[in-house]
Amino acid sequence: MDSFRDQLNIDTPELVAIEFPLAGIGSRFVAILVDSLIEGVALAILSTIWVFVLAALKSYWSITATWAVGIYFLIVFVMIWGYFTLFEALGNGRTPGKRVAKIRVIHQSGRGITFFESLTRNLVRYADFLPSFYALGIVVMFLNKRSQRLGDLAAGTLVVRDRESDAAGWSESSTRTITAPMATPLPAAAPAPHLQVALPAPSLAKLAASDLEVLEGFFARRSDMDYTTRAALTGRIAQAICAKSGLTVPEDISNESFLDAVAHQLREMGRMNENLR
Repeated sequence: MDSFRDQLNIDTPELVAIEFPLAGIGSRFVAILVDSLIEGVALAILSTIWVFVLAALKSYWSITATWAVGIYFLIVFVMIWGYFTLFEALGNGRTPGKRVAKIRVIHQSGRGITFFESLTRNLVRYADFLPSFYALGIVVMFLNKRSQRLGDLAAGTLVVRDRESDAAGWSESSTRTITAPMATPLPAAAPAPHLQVALPAPSLAKLAASDLEVLEGFFARRSDMDYTTRAALTGRIAQAICAKSGLTVPEDISNESFLDAVAHQLREMGRMNENLR
């Protein structure tokens, strides 16, 4: 059984530490078992279809048994490799098995993984599998503190537990349904939440240009983060900003809108100071 004591602390470029509970052998075994069952069913269907495809190919082209077997195993390789790579790259680091086990793959910096990082870790999967059913990968996981197999080491990735829902947060504004009459006038767009917030200038004056750089760095990277990481990092930065400036996050806006408001007003203050020179 996995233990929540296995925590990973990541220091982000914003100088904020994020804790991730590492996934252990148990949850990763559940994930690979579910994924293997899904792949097994898919391969069984593929094999059945291939029998009919092969018969059709022999009817129209002269194809030897060697070529037929080669083509079949090539398709199987692409299917197995593509299953993990595409699900992880497009599914926020999760395959169906990982969703069942409530774990995900992330980059060791704390952000979500890219297609090429997923591709790398899954190409090395075949080495981890040796000599049978991930024996080498399990040994390597036991030998390093982050429970990384060879594929993780090559791609710079980690497998962590999900302890929060990753349902995307939506703003309070609603959109029209597709059944709304076309003649219905659209409501005037409300100002962005951070533009509706007026923060006290004396508190903002306690913040330095380096604080604005931290915020700008976060804004540049936030779209690459998964929801859990983004929410955790936003909360930590907001807490640090409040501790330094004496500001408090208004009850009617999110932490991220608060940071947007702080950055917006710091920029405005900077422009005013430049104009007064």
